[in-house]
This record gives sequence, C-alpha cells and structure tokens, in this order.
Amino acid sequence: MGGTAVVVGGGIGGLAAAIGLRRAGWDVGVLERAGTLTDAGAGISLHANGLRALDALGVGAAVRAAARPQYTGGTRTPGGRWLAAMDGAALERALGTPIVGIRRAELHRLLRAALPPECLHVGVTVPGVYRSAAGRVRVPAGDEVLEADLVVAADGVGSRLRGLLFPGHPGPAYSGSTVLRAVTDRPLELRTDFELTWGEGAEFGHIAFADGRAEWHAVLTAPPGVRHADPLGMLRRRFGGWHDPIPALLDATRPEAVLHHDIHELATPLRSFVAGRVVLLGDAAHAMTPNLGQGACQALEDAATLAAALAAETSVGSALARYDAERRPRAQAVARAARQAGRMGQQLSRPLAVALRNTALRITPSRVAMRAILRHADWTPPALP
Repeated sequence: MGGTAVVVGGGIGGLAAAIGLRRAGWDVGVLERAGTLTDAGAGISLHANGLRALDALGVGAAVRAAARPQYTGGTRTPGGRWLAAMDGAALERALGTPIVGIRRAELHRLLRAALPPECLHVGVTVPGVYRSAAGRVRVPAGDEVLEADLVVAADGVGSRLRGLLFPGHPGPAYSGSTVLRAVTDRPLELRTDFELTWGEGAEFGHIAFADGRAEWHAVLTAPPGVRHADPLGMLRRRFGGWHDPIPALLDATRPEAVLHHDIHELATPLRSFVAGRVVLLGDAAHAMTPNLGQGACQALEDAATLAAALAAETSVGSALARYDAERRPRAQAVARAARQAGRMGQQLSRPLAVALRNTALRITPSRVAMRAILRHADWTPPALP
C-alpha cells in the first residue's frame, strides 16, 4: 500500500516519519513553519530503543558514527558525592548498544540527509486540515492546498492540529520546571560521558559529545514565564558552589548560546493518536518531561511503527488503528514514568525528602537500576521493507 502523505512538522519525529513513509512506498512532503530547518535545542541522549528505531529507518549507522557512547558517569549530589554510577558497558551487553550523546543539530542534519531536498518545505504554516472526497485530506499550505491520503501531525507539544482534532482536550500543562541549556563553545577535559546532579529543587547535567564539547542543562523548579536578563550570570550564582565540572561548563559557554524553555507535557492522555486520516506523532501525541531521556526516542518509535503498519496493512484505516493500538499504551506509560521520575528527582525540595531519596539511590543494587532502564529501552521495532 502506498499513497501521498503530508508531514506537518520538521523536527526529529516529523523527519523520521517522512523517512519511514518513503521506505514504505509513500510520496511524502514535510511542511515546517520555521523559515529554516535548523536545531531547536542543544544535545540529546539516545537509548537503545531510539537507536533501534533509527536502524529500522536506515539511518542508525550514520547516527552512531556521529555520536559519543556514554559509558561513564551517573548521579551526584551538589557536593560531588556519587549516588549512583552508570555502567554503560553493562547496558551495551544487555541491549547491544550503549546510550549515545549527540548534538540535536547533527541528528537533524543526518535525518534531513536521508530525504530528498525537494520533499522539505520551510516557512509553511498549516492552519488546519479538512476532509476531502474519497476519504482524502485537504491541507492548506501557504498559497496552495495539498491533497493527501494521510497527514502526520508532528507539530510539537503546542500542536495546532491536535487542538483542532481534539478540541475537548486541555492541551499541554506546565510541569513546574523550567530548563536552561547550551553547548559549550570549546572542548573540555571531562572525566565522564554523562552526569546528573540533584540538589533541592534543581538539577544540573551534562552530555559529552564526540568533538570534545558538551551540552549542559540546568532544570529549576520555578513559576512559568520567568526569564532573566543575564541567564548565564544567574546560573553561575545558582550553581557556583556545586562540584566540578559544573563551573567549568558554564565558563566555557557564550551567553548568547543559552536557551531557556519552560517544560510542558500532556498530563491528560489523549484518547486516541488518530482522527480519521490524521495521525499524531511525537510530542504532538505524548509530550513528556525529559526525566527519562525518552522524548525523542518515543517519537522515533512512533515513526518506525507507523511506517511498518502502513507497509503491512491493506488499508490506511487498519494501519492507523494498528499504530494507535501499539503506540498509545506504551508512549503514555513512558510519559507517566517520566513524570514520576521528575517528582522523585529535581522537583524534590524539602531537605528531608532529598536526604531520603539520596539514601535510597545509594543503597539500590545496580541490577535494580539496570532493570529500570531496560523497562523502557528494551524495545524492538517492527520490520520495515
């Protein structure tokens, strides 16, 4: 089965969906409202499930070649005491791959490279979608109206299409946390590949990249909409007394490189990822907090599963029903787990609660921590042509 598809959104999920649909024999156009297809963040960790989805889409090898494996690191206190160590080698033995870190800009570039340039259209806003004859969908796109057999809504956490398709849904909710992040301007001598440090109502972490630079992020419990005239200065004051290499990461960053976003999630699960011939994918379907590092991985799972369903089923309707049945329970379960992880991590602010959490982490056997990671990362994609 093949046809014509329009993907609304040129982020990680939308680009991956376009790659998968083309592999399944579909003609695809990607519509992105931004004027250029560029990075929308700093860095990302990809777990085994995300990498397996990329393998199914045919781009896993290229991503692995550009990424840095995460073998060393773990979770610490602001004073530097280790609470839990990460055993990347054990993860690799269990899953066939370690977690890897890569710049979002590089991942976007590799996904775009797997698509013909003519299928990517930037600066195009899609105000809505409309049912057409014979079950097709009309998509207003700038000065023209496209007709498609399928529309993939991959337009992010604030998805306009989700709001139109499910007008009774409350939409994204503020998680209670805000994140500042950047990529360092120069390489650093880092002792670990990945770290998280949990304080009272705050988290600082880093991901080391293959070129020696690093992404860092600072998550704070704060009201929504609060911004700072000097974000980097605020962070130096907030985290100046925390352990190395946190001050060094901030010192290696240009002030204009700092991004600041409030973290929103779909706290109310959608009743379906499908509405007629429109299918929701990635953050548009199941935006989650970043506490498990699974947001992009779940979008990549969506893309591989959707393509496989369309390749295997005899009708679009049956393919979308299969996609919804396979993806919605899993993605929503991961979103719930991510929310709970945040409540037990950075969002804890009372000293006694933090002390109890830290003690629990220190005494948790490594095999138990490993099982928690495997619960989400050990996923096998359906076969694609």
